[in-house]
Amino acid sequence: MSGFTPMIEQYRSIKKEYADCILFFRLGDFYEMFFEDAEVASRELDIVLTAREGGQHRIPMCGVPYHSANTYIKRLLDRGFRVAICDQVEDPRQAKGIVQREVTRVVTPGTALDETWLTEDNNFLAALVLNEETAGLAYVDLLTGEFGACQLSGTRVRAGLMDEVARIRPTECLVPMWSSQEVQSLLGDEFPCILITETDPEHFSLEKAYQKLEKYFGRDLQTLQQLNERREASSAAGALLGFIEETQKGVMNQLQRINVYRMSDFLGLDRASRSNLELTANLRDGKQDGTLLAVLDRTRSPMGRRKLRAWLEQPLLDTSRINDRLDAVEELLERREYREELQSVLQRVRDIERIVGKIGAGVANPRELLALKTSLQEIPFLKKMGSELRSRMLSELFNLNEMVTTRELIASAIDDNAPANLREGGTIKEGYHPEVDRLRQIAFKGEKWLLDYEQAEKERTGIKSLKVGFNRVFGYYLEVTKANLSQVPADYIRKQTLVNAERYITEELKSYENEVLGAKERLIALEQELFTSIRQSLQNHIEDIQKLSQQIAQIDTLASLAQVAFENRYNRPLVNTSGPIRIRGGRHPVVEQYLGRARFIPNDAELDPGGSRIGIVTGPNMGGKSTFLRQVALIVIMAQMGSFVPAEEAEIGLADHIFTRVGASDDISTGKSTFMVEMNEVANILRNATSRSLIILDEVGRGTSTYDGMSIARALAEYLVNIEGIRVLFATHYHELTDLDKFPAVFNLCVSVKESGDDVIFLRKVLPGKADKSYGIYVAKLAGLPPAVTQRAEQILDTLEIKNPKPVPLQLCLFGDEEDPVIDAIKSVDINSLTPLEALNLIHEWQQMLGPSDRQRIRTRR
Repeated sequence: MSGFTPMIEQYRSIKKEYADCILFFRLGDFYEMFFEDAEVASRELDIVLTAREGGQHRIPMCGVPYHSANTYIKRLLDRGFRVAICDQVEDPRQAKGIVQREVTRVVTPGTALDETWLTEDNNFLAALVLNEETAGLAYVDLLTGEFGACQLSGTRVRAGLMDEVARIRPTECLVPMWSSQEVQSLLGDEFPCILITETDPEHFSLEKAYQKLEKYFGRDLQTLQQLNERREASSAAGALLGFIEETQKGVMNQLQRINVYRMSDFLGLDRASRSNLELTANLRDGKQDGTLLAVLDRTRSPMGRRKLRAWLEQPLLDTSRINDRLDAVEELLERREYREELQSVLQRVRDIERIVGKIGAGVANPRELLALKTSLQEIPFLKKMGSELRSRMLSELFNLNEMVTTRELIASAIDDNAPANLREGGTIKEGYHPEVDRLRQIAFKGEKWLLDYEQAEKERTGIKSLKVGFNRVFGYYLEVTKANLSQVPADYIRKQTLVNAERYITEELKSYENEVLGAKERLIALEQELFTSIRQSLQNHIEDIQKLSQQIAQIDTLASLAQVAFENRYNRPLVNTSGPIRIRGGRHPVVEQYLGRARFIPNDAELDPGGSRIGIVTGPNMGGKSTFLRQVALIVIMAQMGSFVPAEEAEIGLADHIFTRVGASDDISTGKSTFMVEMNEVANILRNATSRSLIILDEVGRGTSTYDGMSIARALAEYLVNIEGIRVLFATHYHELTDLDKFPAVFNLCVSVKESGDDVIFLRKVLPGKADKSYGIYVAKLAGLPPAVTQRAEQILDTLEIKNPKPVPLQLCLFGDEEDPVIDAIKSVDINSLTPLEALNLIHEWQQMLGPSDRQRIRTRR
């Protein structure tokens, strides 16, 4: 004998099967946790740890209320735990012995279905298979039903895999145990927020994968053929399906199709470039403020926001598809009133993509079905609006299925005021089911019977103050004051004694009470049964509703791009397969929002694969070089996603990849210095750039000594010259690099400034030519460095320039060449702030600055 009670033995038996989870064990109105789970949950959730008798042992215990369990589950998920929900699966009143319990689902970060746990962004669960030269990646969002899979191969398989993980941003990743260590080392440093779940390698077996894929997607023969040709992708997708069925305890009917894609069909953006260009997360705090996504987002629905993000993170390489999007944006841009009316309708559409996902998972509640109904009521208006459109993409998107059967079923069956919680009752609409109407009449419309009964008893007993009442403890009763107790009939049965009255029950009133209370219970049970049946019948329409949600999401995204183009005066780019990048009057879409269009200085750019294609950009600190480089990359991305661009004119020859090397910092977690991080990024560029790539390089080489850095920068530029057709913008303070314009492919650009006395005005205009000053000391003054520091910096600068006939690119003279730098240095000294020793040191330095002829001239003057 174990010495535990039967209930604790039941707990231990279930916990043994879910040892890697915190087990939420339903006891009445609470979820309880025991033993080690209780200690962990108490600590992580900051709830009281207590103990209870469990037979011969006192065992640790804590608990959370059933009705607020989701709040606590969310906190555990955020801390990387998995939670197994163990519910009572039989009515405790009908149980013989221990109430039967079983785990109804396992909640993990990647399988969360409660929207209160999530943002409006996708919540992806991913699976990885990594071999020596091939890898498979699959991902799924259980709420939206989005399912994708791809396969990678070649020497860059690991880097490519990490780039795709950076795009998808899963919250949880499944890996087979035999490869988990390698994947942990790949994922752990770059994506510490991803929960890595090690699973039995058997889940990744091809045989099981093909069985699962056939089960879910057997109707789509073309997709199955694509998967058969991609073993690793199939293995990853099959593992996902097995894990989902295991944790959700059943088939997920919202998984209707899988998108098998090739990364080579989209503009390549490595994780460094996504970060550096701040497409969806800023570098400051990782949030959306100050990103390109924030600028472009004028969507009206959560579905549209997710689609906009997907387009931004996966720009196209197919000019036909790009121009279809541009045609649609142009048409919506030209029709302002129409667009505003369209966006007004879209704002009334709820997140039907997630609602249908919940229907498929069997967890949609009554209010979510009502939200689906009200959204479907907008479809006829949208469809009618589409009849006026001429662009091919919009005409196809507005060919909407009005889902009349679905809409009418919900409208006829679900009460307009239905609660979210089925247990509260009132879900089924009056007139839908006769038994519901009958039970509801008994349960809630018995007031007249009670009034009639009260009046009849008053007349029978002669007690005018007699009244019928009800409370939750004693049920229905007849209340008689003490003064009238002598008139109480013999058939009254005393139920409760009060200070000034007695309460009684009669057989007739008891019979009515049993009928009413029984009717309420039967009514709630029947409503739950009917609602489940309605929800299951809606599962037959999941594929149609998902297609509809995708159409609405794309319409919303196109309308958003048109609205942004209108607000910011964007223009349509000309996109072709192999031409130059020519931008006239280009602007940085994000910086422009902060400065205002009137204050932002537009600039031109041209990179011609057959001519001048490598631009060396020089100019002062804070002059706008980095902004210029980034805006060119962002304009290309916007054009290839199908957006209008912030430029007067733009011709965009497609880029297959955009690589950036801008900014750097130490990677302390992996022991990499700033310079090592920089060199890793440069190495990645050189390994993977092609003749169709666009490369943005900003200050390569500054993380090491001057001559080392300059040597690397020059060697890099010369290497790129030899890659035919590649387009490069290279910003640098190494002004020696400007002589690379001797190569036909290289040209110089400089950011102009205006000097006025001791002041420098940054004009932020990029012009042909080269700069020979960086104005770093002036920027230091603007930053508020003490005069003693900046003046000393100028003295050192003068010394370095005298010692080096060819100035080294540490920092050039601020205010131009003086006829006598020694005299200039003497004039700049604040004598009152010098100590005697500092004065002697300065004199020594000035002597070293003088040549032999200067010293002779000074001796002659004596």
